[in-house]
Amino acid sequence: MLTDAMKGLKVLDLGQYIPGPYAALLLADLGAEVVKVEPPGGDPMRTFGPPDPDGLSPFYRVLNRNKTVIRLDLKTEEGRAHLEALLRKAHVLVESYRPGVLERLGFGRARLEQIASHLVHCALSGFGQEGPLRLRAGHDLGYLALSGALDATGPAERPVMPFPPLADHAGALTAVIGVLAALLRRLRTGRGAVLDVSLFESAAALNGLGLVLGQRGGLAREADALNGGAAYYRCYRTADGRFAALAAIEPVFWRAFCGAVARPDWADRQAEPLPQRGLIADLEALFATRPLAEWQAVLGGVDCCFEPVLHADEVPDQPHVRARDLIHRDGAGDGLIDTVLPVLLDGTPPPPRRPLVEADAAAVVAAWQGRG
Repeated sequence: MLTDAMKGLKVLDLGQYIPGPYAALLLADLGAEVVKVEPPGGDPMRTFGPPDPDGLSPFYRVLNRNKTVIRLDLKTEEGRAHLEALLRKAHVLVESYRPGVLERLGFGRARLEQIASHLVHCALSGFGQEGPLRLRAGHDLGYLALSGALDATGPAERPVMPFPPLADHAGALTAVIGVLAALLRRLRTGRGAVLDVSLFESAAALNGLGLVLGQRGGLAREADALNGGAAYYRCYRTADGRFAALAAIEPVFWRAFCGAVARPDWADRQAEPLPQRGLIADLEALFATRPLAEWQAVLGGVDCCFEPVLHADEVPDQPHVRARDLIHRDGAGDGLIDTVLPVLLDGTPPPPRRPLVEADAAAVVAAWQGRG
């Protein structure tokens, strides 16, 4: 099973909001034991977004499943002593403080080396540990803006804010890749590692193609084949106010689409210059003639890269999703959805996640020390 991959690995999650907690959650999917350390007031994500009846955000519940959550005041001697005891037994530390905060708390690089030279320390921050913006406050939208990605995303009139937050999730995935690489190196050398992961640079890495195009005249919104300029790669509104996505890039798919909608005369128009305003208008008029369900009946069996734009509550019941068993409804019936690490190991997906467990810090310290 996938949970055997990192069985016995101990991870300390000192992250907040999305990036650090999501990275640690994926490590938990791989079998790591994750203890999340929060300040006395808790992770701000606890109250971010629409709350459940008990006041806790479902975002927080989802990001911290499979974890044991403790609270430590790292400004006190007792809190720092508990953290030090956990660090001595931990294999991985994931944190998302601003640069310099751990140093001020007494856990800078030199001190961590003394406590646990074997530790893989992943520091997730907005702009990295070095550089002129290292201490600048930021959030996902700003990182995407500076990466150039927003400049090419959305309608011609203005950029759009994508969801889910792309920089946060890109940073988390980058962190997991770095942690796994550092653990492999430690198998050879016995050495720990310090990983400097920037959310901004993770977003810029996702925009690598856009940056290349920027050196060749730029990528205006709705001007390229992949950002709305091509009629064959675009979303269209249907008669019932739903949307359909057409991604018929290859000519064989486009011809199949044209044949299915009884417009073979459109087949040669795929080569029209971008942006294809006239052809886009023709397809907008076409899709507006039928509701989404009818378009699914017409195009669902055609090899033309057509898919309905599903509402989020429709995704778990989609037949392919059910067959792959990577998206789970929580068995407790609290309306949570788990999207586990989408990897099948030897044909087996990760198991459903368990709810987070709140625990006493001293008890967790004692348990880790007792297990060696």
